[in-house]
Amino acid sequence: MRKLLSFIIVLALFGYGENSYSQKESITIYQANKVLTVDPKMAESEAIAVNKYGKIISVDTFSNLKDRFYNAEINYKFRDKVIIPGLIDPHVHMTLGSMMYGLDFIPPWEMETPSGKVKGLSNKYDLIERITELEKNSQDGPLILYGYHDLVQGKLSREDLDKISQTRPIFIWHYSGHDFYLNSAAIKKSNLSKKLANKFDGIGLNENGELNGRIYEDAALALFKTLAPELMSSSHIKKGWEGYENILSRSGVTSVAEMGYGIFGIQTEDFFTNNFYTEEDHYRLFQVPEHRAFNKEFGENKIKKINELSKEKGRSARVLKQVKLFTDAAFYSQTMKMLEPGYIGGQSSGKTGLLVTEPNKLADTIKEYWDEGIDIHIHSNGDAAQDVTLDAFEKQKGGSKGQRFIIEHGGLFLPEQISKAAKLGVGLSVASHYVKYMGDDYKDAIGKKTQYITPLASAFKAGIHTTLHSDAPLAPPQPLVAASVHMTRRTRQGNISTPSERITPVQALRAITIEAAWSLGLDKEIGSIEVGKRADFTILDENPLTTKAEEWPNIKIHGTFVNGIFKKINIK
Repeated sequence: MRKLLSFIIVLALFGYGENSYSQKESITIYQANKVLTVDPKMAESEAIAVNKYGKIISVDTFSNLKDRFYNAEINYKFRDKVIIPGLIDPHVHMTLGSMMYGLDFIPPWEMETPSGKVKGLSNKYDLIERITELEKNSQDGPLILYGYHDLVQGKLSREDLDKISQTRPIFIWHYSGHDFYLNSAAIKKSNLSKKLANKFDGIGLNENGELNGRIYEDAALALFKTLAPELMSSSHIKKGWEGYENILSRSGVTSVAEMGYGIFGIQTEDFFTNNFYTEEDHYRLFQVPEHRAFNKEFGENKIKKINELSKEKGRSARVLKQVKLFTDAAFYSQTMKMLEPGYIGGQSSGKTGLLVTEPNKLADTIKEYWDEGIDIHIHSNGDAAQDVTLDAFEKQKGGSKGQRFIIEHGGLFLPEQISKAAKLGVGLSVASHYVKYMGDDYKDAIGKKTQYITPLASAFKAGIHTTLHSDAPLAPPQPLVAASVHMTRRTRQGNISTPSERITPVQALRAITIEAAWSLGLDKEIGSIEVGKRADFTILDENPLTTKAEEWPNIKIHGTFVNGIFKKINIK
């Protein structure tokens, strides 16, 4: 018996176990010019062996894999390409994004859209001219446009929009997604009155106490009945969803996470997902439940429902045993919660922003989920919000093994907050685009605090698990572009914002692969090229680690693999 056992061990050591394994099932070996594994045990290699179940069974030199799996099919198609782990965007909004991607854009800067790049409108004159043109040439009904930003394009008033039309309702959706700007016809159609200011903070009033046309944060819910027939029709969502998928495909993205499942109603979102997404698509879709939505629909049974959904088989999109919470409001609309002196300019001048969850309630809300072993993602943007979030988490118990608490967006982080986050074991999923788009423009609103916008180098140095996300459609889901921004810290005006916060190429690649997977609790499945993981790859024409940081957005993407199946770039 001992001799037999010794013989089996020798066979395993010399790889005969894998040879025997290869004879039982179909195996394909993919040769590459370079394989960047993002696995610290083996940073680079030449080839990957994948079984018929879409799992990686070996990573080695091409010669060794050919010898070990002598019956395997050899695929030479990528022999001159670079294979990296499938790119991951861990924070997107599929339904919300589909609403926006189905609209005409009026952005303050050049934007990637489903139909290609749209030129930015950098001043109020160009903005008004474009809105006027779209109003004249578009079909009848409410005019809904997305992308306006006040800090770049100037203040937009009810009177400005009334000059374009006094009869047609015009709704301008702020770039942040948290604000709307209405003309008088839109206010009338939505049955809005100044009495709403008694119910919501987000009601803009002029010096005479009348509605000025700005409706923001939770107050925007008052527009839902008016806008839903336009924005949530199946035809509109289908158009936007397919456009969304076009960008994901050409950006080499293999996995995304809907970070707010249920906001528009579980049944509604499931209908869209079941009709417009399948596992045969070129990306993998995960869903993270949103606390307020689940609390409203299921009350005390919300955690039970999350657990049930996370175990449910046969869903087109997998629900993760996680939850999304909010501490404060939006970065772009200047409603994130700030420490004194607050905002020194912009539309929130003289204010300190808004909290979505009051500090005395936040710790209790976290506890509900944390004590049940549920991972927590929490929208926390301003420096005051980071204090509230970290203080609330500090009150919690240790949590179960491997449980994760992730701060989402992290608009501003002071050095002492980075240190505290590291001490508490907090992860950080950073909005990829704040530095590029607002690194200079935000100086008018928050002054010198722009130096603390998404300090990734400090986070990595502190040992914090750090990833990047697009929050699409607030920025296009293009991980290579996002990584480039944080290696250069270059703003859209060409300046460098806090050069000490530049990250290295290795950190950048990790941020859009394994660290993204970690933030979703999926690092045992995806995020790196390792034996036992899913064969999710992105195929590049160049090695990003030897390509200049500013050239990462120009690296040609050849296609992707999801579960071992090659997906060509697919533009519908």
